[in-house]
Amino acid sequence: MASMLEFRTPGYNPYAVKYSPYYDSRLAVATAANYGIVGNGRLFCLGLSAAGVQCEKTFETNDAQYDLAWSELNENQLIVACGDGSIKLFDLGVENFPVMNFHEHKRETFSVCWNPVTKDSFISSSWDGTVKVWSPTRNASLKTLPIGCCTYSTSYCPSNPALVSAVSADSSLRIFDLRTPVSAKYHLTNVIPVHAPATGGSGYSRLADGSIYSGTVPNEVLTHDWNKYNDTVIATAGVDRVIRTFDIRNPAGGPLALMTGHEYAVRRVAWSPHASDILVSASYDMSVRVWTDGSTMPQHVQPPVPSGRQPDTVRAGTQLGLMNRHTEFVTGVDWCLFGAGGWCASAGWDERVLLWDAASLLRG
Repeated sequence: MASMLEFRTPGYNPYAVKYSPYYDSRLAVATAANYGIVGNGRLFCLGLSAAGVQCEKTFETNDAQYDLAWSELNENQLIVACGDGSIKLFDLGVENFPVMNFHEHKRETFSVCWNPVTKDSFISSSWDGTVKVWSPTRNASLKTLPIGCCTYSTSYCPSNPALVSAVSADSSLRIFDLRTPVSAKYHLTNVIPVHAPATGGSGYSRLADGSIYSGTVPNEVLTHDWNKYNDTVIATAGVDRVIRTFDIRNPAGGPLALMTGHEYAVRRVAWSPHASDILVSASYDMSVRVWTDGSTMPQHVQPPVPSGRQPDTVRAGTQLGLMNRHTEFVTGVDWCLFGAGGWCASAGWDERVLLWDAASLLRG
């Protein structure tokens, strides 16, 4: 494939990488010593220049770092999710120590996301089975959303600041609407069983090859992301290696599309900010793959079924490219928001951050 930039994090294993929403030349990497099992964490703030990828600043934490999110309010600030249950807000203009510390989670904080719409709040999810809503100016959380089991990933809807999503160990995708009264199931509006077949409408789904999709054995869901162009579509992935997309307006309808090809668990998925049908996935099989969910492709007309009920067709997504330069688990991947579209950053336990052009993968 075409040009690739590399940065090494010696002694630290990356868990997440995120491009700045302000600059195409800035990104950050959350890492942990000893694969996050024991030891401290280090946040690397990186800059791109003609000389390559340079480390501009590092911040140390006493425990492993599992995720990060750039502030939508201040171009120099970002939050980090830590293994001791805390969330720390760092400022690139302040040396060594965080400017705020948020610590209510009882177990590892595994995911953080800044509100991209109102920009005045962020959310976190934890192995303690909760999602918490925070203000960057207050140490105490604004809301706690109970999940009840290990919650690996949480996110805001990219167009509606009141919608919060989470995926967890019980094989579910949950949608919360913060506009609803707290007495109504703690704002919970939808629970989508990720591995179940369709239970509404016709009652079942048909795969693109004509066979009936009957669901799979429930597995832990490790990651999810909202489509940036269709704000009712979410992609999920996890232990069973399959990437699925869902329409939250039809929680009983089963998946819209399936993407198969990874050989081990999928650790992270991210929709492209440049195209409605493109997403990228990072996996424990040491690969990063680029996919189309098939939503922009013509669909084959399915023959009628004997019962007369027409099932929903589950699209088969297509792998468009494969990046296999990592030599250990790939734990993080992100798209650059700027430019012609296609630059990605990936990070893995091989102590490497790779920056590469996904568009060249597709052309190749």
